[in-house]
Amino acid sequence: MPSRAPGSADASRSDTPPSATPDSPRFRLGLLAAVAGALIAVYLFGNLSGNVAWILGRRGLTVATLTITATAIGVSTVLFHTVTANRILTPSIMGLDSLYIALQTAAVFFLGSLTASILPAELRFGVELVAMVGFSLVLFSLVMGRFARSLTMLLLVGVLIGGLFRGVSSFLQRLLAPEDFLVLSDRFLADFTGADPRLLGISAAVVLVVSALAWRDRHRLDVVGLGRDLAICLGVDHRRRTLIVLVGVALLVGTSTALVGPTMFFGLLAAHLAYRLLGTQRHAWTIPGAALAGIIALVGGQWLFERVLGLEGSLSMIVEFVGGIVFIALLLSGGRPRGAG
Repeated sequence: MPSRAPGSADASRSDTPPSATPDSPRFRLGLLAAVAGALIAVYLFGNLSGNVAWILGRRGLTVATLTITATAIGVSTVLFHTVTANRILTPSIMGLDSLYIALQTAAVFFLGSLTASILPAELRFGVELVAMVGFSLVLFSLVMGRFARSLTMLLLVGVLIGGLFRGVSSFLQRLLAPEDFLVLSDRFLADFTGADPRLLGISAAVVLVVSALAWRDRHRLDVVGLGRDLAICLGVDHRRRTLIVLVGVALLVGTSTALVGPTMFFGLLAAHLAYRLLGTQRHAWTIPGAALAGIIALVGGQWLFERVLGLEGSLSMIVEFVGGIVFIALLLSGGRPRGAG
């Protein structure tokens, strides 16, 4: 029987490099995990005084929110990059953020700011998540069913519908009373520290299940990332796999948006940190790497924001500002993360 060549299929499917050298993805992923764990510990247990149990409870809630949000946004962006073959795009291009703002605006416009504010958190979360995922499913089924090579058309339709949602939101906002608009404007930026504790369980379950399924499918995702023609030649149903991935992206983005609010550029920051630091495009490493990079960015940023700088306000503005800089840098560089193989 002939011996297998070193570059055989079994070797190419291995997720574990021969040794955890400083240049290997396994070593770098472990380093990211260690940094993320250290930042979480510093945030939780640093400068404890007074009512320790209450403080730890509040900090634990914040860390849980940041971890869920970072994982959802980081993983969804990596998956979206895979199916679109474009490292500059973010899932927000599908119009989900615009739909969220339209839902918030409509709730305040038709119900009033007081009634909209006292609605049960579970009801608001459920309506927002179902609306965003349902919109995505309708968009995918209509566009993907009508056009053979429909991913570009899907993105274009998403941009157009997102513009429609923004136009409707802007129109309704102009008709609101000033006090209602003030209440509404607070919901336009992501709030990483004000999430309702009752929503963390279901959010964590959705993000964990979708992320685990994505990692289980990591080998097919590697093939999908090669492009439509190569994926079909290698036996992968590219259209079906793209639809499945896009539904997963919609679930992750919808969950994080319903939990904390819309984010636009943070996913680019988390994903490209993973690409750059891990030095690979393989999903066995980039899926957990993007989650860990996002956790480091959010928990580390929140720690600097609160403890070092002593500031109060929304971390999301700083995160989006840094993410916007990353977006501009990617545009100038052609969208290719250097050091990724």
